[in-house]
Amino acid sequence: MLLALPVWAAQRELSGVPRVIDGDTLEVAGQRIRLGGIDAPEMQEDCLNNSGQRWACGAWATEVAQAMLAGRTVQCVDLGQRSYDRIVGRCYLGGQDVAVALIEAGAARPCLRFAREQGQEQAYLRAEQQAKRANAGVYGGPLNPIAGFCEPSRATVSISAPAVPPSADCVIKGNVSSNGRIYHMPGQRHYDQVTMRSDQTRWFCSEAEARAAGWRRARQ
Repeated sequence: MLLALPVWAAQRELSGVPRVIDGDTLEVAGQRIRLGGIDAPEMQEDCLNNSGQRWACGAWATEVAQAMLAGRTVQCVDLGQRSYDRIVGRCYLGGQDVAVALIEAGAARPCLRFAREQGQEQAYLRAEQQAKRANAGVYGGPLNPIAGFCEPSRATVSISAPAVPPSADCVIKGNVSSNGRIYHMPGQRHYDQVTMRSDQTRWFCSEAEARAAGWRRARQ
């Protein structure tokens, strides 16, 4: 029996042993679920520790989720939102919100814009404070910038990337997709297909700037 299920529990529920896609995405009963209100490092993302050394925080966050959920059944609630080809949901393991456990482990951070909308802001901030005290995971060093769509200000103000580059030197296109935060160089295969018109896109002036912001280069 689930403990303290939210008011929207009457909506569609899914249960099963999950397949972990990355630190904040699961597949349950054949449905991909983006865990609401949190943001985990992208699979290819690196972080810095307190000694300034790079470590593969994205792959590590995925491993944390895999170890936490391996062979165990979760119950998930569809929150009624969609993120690309995924439903946005909240998943429970033995009555505990999986997102809280991931934050406490330092494998994810609160995505405050959506945590607030979903009524989980305070719970996720408390989990974050615990992770900070323990220097857990990504909190063991300087934090990478969180995904732009998580910023609380975006909840009331729609901030879109300009349709044209801000200068002739800033022509790298960043795009948030189901594959994560990806940047495209001029001449790459999908560069012309990226339309710069939403808060899911941004311009970069150099690859170093893009990588420092937590984005990775498109493979083609």
